[in-house]
Amino acid sequence: QGQLLAKSWSSFFEGQSGAALRGPIYSFNGRNVLTDPLWPRRLAWHGSTPRGGHARRWDCQGWRSSSVAEGMATALGEGRLLAGHRHNCSTP
Repeated sequence: QGQLLAKSWSSFFEGQSGAALRGPIYSFNGRNVLTDPLWPRRLAWHGSTPRGGHARRWDCQGWRSSSVAEGMATALGEGRLLAGHRHNCSTP
């Protein structure tokens, strides 16, 4: 609510794994995903490389519940938006 997350859109993708996250992040229904128990994993799914490019093999695109696929996601507590790791696409 009025807190600056980054200086510009491009700053999300500059430097070492993009912008450092600042302040709370709210879901569309107004819950703070960093503290709300509804969000136990606190992952930001992005399917990107650390420099902001498309991680084609790790984006969960075309994933189905019966498949064993992995996608790039960042634990929001890490503080870097694109410092992702591969996670099973079935992870809630």
